[in-house]
Amino acid sequence: MGQDIKVRYSDKELEEFRVLIEEKIVKAKGHLDLLRSSYMNDGNNGTDDTSPTFKAFEEGSETMSREANTQLAIRQEKFIRDLKNALLRIENKTYGICRVTSKLINKERLKLVPHATLSIEAKNMQ
Repeated sequence: MGQDIKVRYSDKELEEFRVLIEEKIVKAKGHLDLLRSSYMNDGNNGTDDTSPTFKAFEEGSETMSREANTQLAIRQEKFIRDLKNALLRIENKTYGICRVTSKLINKERLKLVPHATLSIEAKNMQ
Protein backbone atom coordinates (compact mmCIF):
# COMPACT_ATOMS: atom_id res chain seq x y z
CA MET A 1 0.00 0.00 0.00
CA GLY A 2 2.80 2.45 0.92
CA GLN A 3 0.14 4.96 1.99
CA ASP A 4 1.56 5.59 5.45
CA ILE A 5 1.44 9.38 5.20
CA LYS A 6 -1.02 10.58 7.79
CA VAL A 7 -3.42 13.08 6.28
CA ARG A 8 -5.24 13.77 9.51
CA TYR A 9 -5.16 13.07 13.21
CA SER A 10 -7.06 10.00 14.38
CA ASP A 11 -10.39 10.42 16.15
CA LYS A 12 -8.69 9.43 19.40
CA GLU A 13 -6.06 12.14 18.94
CA LEU A 14 -8.70 14.69 17.95
CA GLU A 15 -10.59 13.82 21.12
CA GLU A 16 -7.47 14.49 23.20
CA PHE A 17 -7.10 17.88 21.54
CA ARG A 18 -10.78 18.65 22.07
CA VAL A 19 -10.45 18.06 25.81
CA LEU A 20 -7.31 20.21 25.93
CA ILE A 21 -8.98 23.04 23.99
CA GLU A 22 -12.16 22.97 26.04
CA GLU A 23 -10.08 23.27 29.22
CA LYS A 24 -8.25 26.22 27.69
CA ILE A 25 -11.56 27.89 26.76
CA VAL A 26 -12.83 27.56 30.34
CA LYS A 27 -9.58 29.06 31.68
CA ALA A 28 -9.57 31.81 29.07
CA LYS A 29 -13.18 32.73 29.84
CA GLY A 30 -12.36 32.91 33.53
CA HIS A 31 -9.44 35.17 32.74
CA LEU A 32 -11.62 37.35 30.54
CA ASP A 33 -14.24 37.70 33.29
CA LEU A 34 -11.51 38.82 35.70
CA LEU A 35 -10.24 41.40 33.22
CA ARG A 36 -13.75 42.69 32.57
CA SER A 37 -14.66 42.95 36.23
CA SER A 38 -11.39 44.70 37.02
CA TYR A 39 -11.93 47.44 34.47
CA MET A 40 -15.58 47.81 35.36
CA ASN A 41 -15.00 48.11 39.10
CA ASP A 42 -11.94 50.30 39.10
CA GLY A 43 -13.92 53.51 39.47
CA ASN A 44 -13.22 53.73 43.17
CA ASN A 45 -10.55 51.67 44.83
CA GLY A 46 -11.15 53.31 48.18
CA THR A 47 -7.96 55.35 47.98
CA ASP A 48 -8.90 58.53 49.77
CA ASP A 49 -5.57 60.24 49.90
CA THR A 50 -5.95 63.99 50.06
CA SER A 51 -2.71 64.96 48.31
CA PRO A 52 -3.60 66.06 44.75
CA THR A 53 -0.36 64.69 43.24
CA PHE A 54 -1.18 61.25 44.57
CA LYS A 55 -4.72 61.55 43.20
CA ALA A 56 -3.45 62.57 39.77
CA PHE A 57 -0.95 59.75 39.75
CA GLU A 58 -3.66 57.33 40.82
CA GLU A 59 -6.02 58.44 38.06
CA GLY A 60 -3.25 58.32 35.50
CA SER A 61 -2.27 54.79 36.37
CA GLU A 62 -5.92 53.82 36.54
CA THR A 63 -6.51 55.01 32.97
CA MET A 64 -3.39 53.15 31.91
CA SER A 65 -4.47 49.96 33.58
CA ARG A 66 -7.97 50.29 32.17
CA GLU A 67 -6.55 50.61 28.65
CA ALA A 68 -4.14 47.76 29.24
CA ASN A 69 -6.99 45.64 30.58
CA THR A 70 -9.14 46.49 27.58
CA GLN A 71 -6.30 45.45 25.26
CA LEU A 72 -5.82 42.22 27.21
CA ALA A 73 -9.55 41.55 27.12
CA ILE A 74 -9.65 42.06 23.34
CA ARG A 75 -6.71 39.69 22.93
CA GLN A 76 -8.39 37.19 25.24
CA GLU A 77 -11.65 37.35 23.23
CA LYS A 78 -9.71 36.68 20.03
CA PHE A 79 -7.95 33.75 21.73
CA ILE A 80 -11.31 32.26 22.77
CA ARG A 81 -12.64 32.75 19.23
CA ASP A 82 -9.55 31.02 17.81
CA LEU A 83 -10.00 28.13 20.23
CA LYS A 84 -13.68 27.79 19.29
CA ASN A 85 -12.69 27.72 15.62
CA ALA A 86 -10.21 24.97 16.48
CA LEU A 87 -13.10 22.98 17.99
CA LEU A 88 -14.98 23.38 14.70
CA ARG A 89 -11.95 22.04 12.84
CA ILE A 90 -11.96 19.05 15.19
CA GLU A 91 -15.63 18.45 14.31
CA ASN A 92 -14.77 18.64 10.59
CA LYS A 93 -11.71 16.45 11.18
CA THR A 94 -9.54 19.11 9.54
CA TYR A 95 -7.87 20.01 12.83
CA GLY A 96 -4.08 20.10 12.90
CA ILE A 97 -3.69 20.32 9.14
CA CYS A 98 -1.53 23.22 7.99
CA ARG A 99 -3.57 25.56 5.82
CA VAL A 100 -0.53 26.27 3.63
CA THR A 101 1.32 22.97 3.23
CA SER A 102 -1.65 20.66 3.97
CA LYS A 103 0.69 18.61 6.12
CA LEU A 104 -0.03 17.71 9.71
CA ILE A 105 1.07 20.31 12.22
CA ASN A 106 3.48 18.85 14.78
CA LYS A 107 1.64 17.50 17.80
CA GLU A 108 3.93 19.28 20.28
CA ARG A 109 3.25 22.59 18.55
CA LEU A 110 -0.50 21.98 18.78
CA LYS A 111 -0.22 21.21 22.48
CA LEU A 112 1.45 24.60 23.00
CA VAL A 113 -0.65 26.51 20.46
CA PRO A 114 -3.84 24.44 20.10
CA HIS A 115 -5.43 26.98 17.73
CA ALA A 116 -2.50 26.93 15.29
CA THR A 117 -3.44 26.64 11.62
CA LEU A 118 0.12 26.85 10.29
CA SER A 119 2.99 24.42 10.63
CA ILE A 120 6.35 25.82 11.72
CA GLU A 121 7.49 25.26 8.13
CA ALA A 122 4.71 27.45 6.77
CA LYS A 123 5.19 30.05 9.50
CA ASN A 124 8.84 30.38 8.55
CA MET A 125 7.90 30.93 4.91
CA GLN A 126 5.83 34.01 5.79
